Amino acid sequence: MRSRRVSLLVCFLVLTAAGVAAAEDVARGTVAINAQVAARTSLRVSSDVLRFDVAGPGATATAVIEFSAGTRTASDENVVLTVEPLRAIAGPGGAADVETTLSVNGDGEGLLPAVVSSTGGTVVGRWQGSGRRTGRLLFALRADASGSYSMPVRFVLSTP
Repeated sequence: MRSRRVSLLVCFLVLTAAGVAAAEDVARGTVAINAQVAARTSLRVSSDVLRFDVAGPGATATAVIEFSAGTRTASDENVVLTVEPLRAIAGPGGAADVETTLSVNGDGEGLLPAVVSSTGGTVVGRWQGSGRRTGRLLFALRADASGSYSMPVRFVLSTP
């Protein structure tokens, strides 16, 4: 019985020593990893219709749009917020022939002042990299005739 215990003990010590020797063998190397993050955007706006009440000929009326924009992209990637008119500004009684000028100014980081194009998109914000941006866009309409005006718009957040 004693010899079995000694044999088992010797066997255990040999196996343990072999395990320690194997655990001390360390492989070292370099691995190159190239990860590409797909750009992702989210945008919430308080309204998709600009509404103005012009008090008199040549007067200016304002509309405020609040937004929250989130992006996940590379740190050096540009992020652009644009506004696109979906149709011309409709004046009193639906008239579209009244002379108007629509401008925008922003309250928040990266927002840009601009005159809104009646065709195509107008850049109203520009940032770089991922993050959440919030702010307010103040649209100012100057019109030659008094009355209520409206214009549906689309806001687009993109990583060109």
